[in-house]
Amino acid sequence: MKKNRLMIRTVILLLLGTAVAYTLYANFTKGDIQKVAIGEKAPDFVLTDINGEKHRLSDYQGQGVFLNFYGTWCKPCEKEMPYINNQYNHFKDDGVQVLAVNVGESKLAVNKFVEKYNLDFPNVIDEDGQVQSAYGINPLPATFLIDAEGTVIKYHTGELTESMVKNFMEQIKP
Repeated sequence: MKKNRLMIRTVILLLLGTAVAYTLYANFTKGDIQKVAIGEKAPDFVLTDINGEKHRLSDYQGQGVFLNFYGTWCKPCEKEMPYINNQYNHFKDDGVQVLAVNVGESKLAVNKFVEKYNLDFPNVIDEDGQVQSAYGINPLPATFLIDAEGTVIKYHTGELTESMVKNFMEQIKP
């Protein structure tokens, strides 16, 4: 009886020790997530928008791409969307494209969000988080500026003001 209790206690302690070790390891290495570096080619991807149309990043070669990662639940994301839309409408004829990547929400949630803000640019959904992982996104919102050759020229995390969006689009205008 005593041997069984001792064995059970030992197993429980080992499991707890393993859990603590894993938690410490995960916390110390979470800062090691590699973002796409400025000056590097932006990783290509194909995602589907809310209308079922596929968008491949490399198809926008020759245009500047304002690549924005967002969530419909994210208040700073919500606040910056009208600014992005306004500036997109000013810059779209100058070779600037906006591609908004939703991070894993339902098509219904994204569709409601797009309708609420009357967004004119493509909104694609990263259903399985692979693009978010490839770009090392955390936290939201996150924006990459990609030039006409497909090179990342700037990375910004956090809420954007309208003047920042305008300045960023000026930077990627071909």
